[in-house]
Amino acid sequence: QISSILSCSQSFKMGSGASAEVKSTATSFLGEKLLKGDKEIDTSTAFEGKKAIALYFSAHWCPPCRGFTPKLAEWYKKDLAEKGLEVVFISSDHDEASFKDYYKEQPWLALPFSARDKKAELSKKYKVEGIPSLVIVNPTDGSTITKDGRAAVLGDPTGAKLPWIPPTFQESLPEQFLKGKETVGKDAIAGKTLGLYFSAHWCPPCRGFTPKLAEWYKGIKGELGDKFEIIFCSGDRDEESMKSYYAEQCAAGGDWLCLPYDKKDDLDPLFQVNGIPTFIIVSPEGKVINQNGRGLVPAAKASEFPFQPPAIQDLESPDGINDTPSMLLMLESCAADVQEKIIQAVTPIAKEFLEKEEPELIFFAATKASGISNQIRGMCGLESAEKSHKAEVSSVDAPKLVRTMSSDTPTLVLLDIPDNGGYYVGRMAKELDGSGVKKMIEDWKNKSLDRKQLG
Repeated sequence: QISSILSCSQSFKMGSGASAEVKSTATSFLGEKLLKGDKEIDTSTAFEGKKAIALYFSAHWCPPCRGFTPKLAEWYKKDLAEKGLEVVFISSDHDEASFKDYYKEQPWLALPFSARDKKAELSKKYKVEGIPSLVIVNPTDGSTITKDGRAAVLGDPTGAKLPWIPPTFQESLPEQFLKGKETVGKDAIAGKTLGLYFSAHWCPPCRGFTPKLAEWYKGIKGELGDKFEIIFCSGDRDEESMKSYYAEQCAAGGDWLCLPYDKKDDLDPLFQVNGIPTFIIVSPEGKVINQNGRGLVPAAKASEFPFQPPAIQDLESPDGINDTPSMLLMLESCAADVQEKIIQAVTPIAKEFLEKEEPELIFFAATKASGISNQIRGMCGLESAEKSHKAEVSSVDAPKLVRTMSSDTPTLVLLDIPDNGGYYVGRMAKELDGSGVKKMIEDWKNKSLDRKQLG
């Protein structure tokens, strides 16, 4: 993965038995056959009467997996299976012998080890970044109920709240917030766009980012007034540390709100916060506007409110690159006017993807040689930016009739980390008009590109 610095509830109705739709859906995302012990069974009948499916991504070589599996097995046999949960083991073991040995300990279903393509497809679909991972999905359509199934099961091992539908944003908010040394009610955020700041004093990157965020907030708050507020969601390990850190924030100009200590973690699962510092911009209803709020600081102006992300983001803040296939425009060697021309040409293409509820592709541009762009070049075996062109790309227009590729045009990298670290390398068309980007995306969708593998 790229370096860590890249750092509404669902409702459905289930009948007493699986419908044809459930059977069809389960087969479509799990395949025709599953294992039940040493026997193959039809996927189409495996989930009759089940409220939820738990996809259990695990491996015998993983110590946390070996610690969690016996507990899950005990709870499954005692309560969870009877209450409507079916578990499917999806192995990350290195060989079939290890898979079989580990599966003997497990009382539920399994994806056959030979279905490696299906395993990769599921890992990508549900954005599994590490193991053990327990993803709870809806049998009617395969949609995610919660990615944090481990926390759900650990907090409710008897399945009293099965299928563990997450609370809504409003249900997750406390009745009161800290405001400096005072407390205020929910009316303090009513109708406001919010910045959710997940941070902790013990975290060095957080302590480095907090003063910058406070300065930025102080600069825009006067113009935005009641349109915008920040809520500090502490990751501190005790209440005294949280209050001390919050006091530092207020003193630095970040006199925003703070979740009470006993509610400090309530928003983490809703926004799938896996690392800090994280700064997310959300609507008053809790819908994510900008997952990469850190990229706003310190340059974003009040006039850019509500701070929607650009269609093509700066590769220096590559939020989402580990979770979603990404088109990277490697423009470090281009003159500034050429960079602007290319970004303008590709922006309409990027917007088409950005406007989808679940974008299948996100876009980044590297406009200067940096730690991240150099890391990408190294990972993908590309020349350094200084050597990538015989001459700096100029802004002279090329003929418009024929779209041509050239070794002297900027490099494109389609980085597909969710696909087990796959990537593809291409070039802009000489016209720098976005046609090369379009063609590369079409070929990627058609699976006609030469796939390479990150080491």
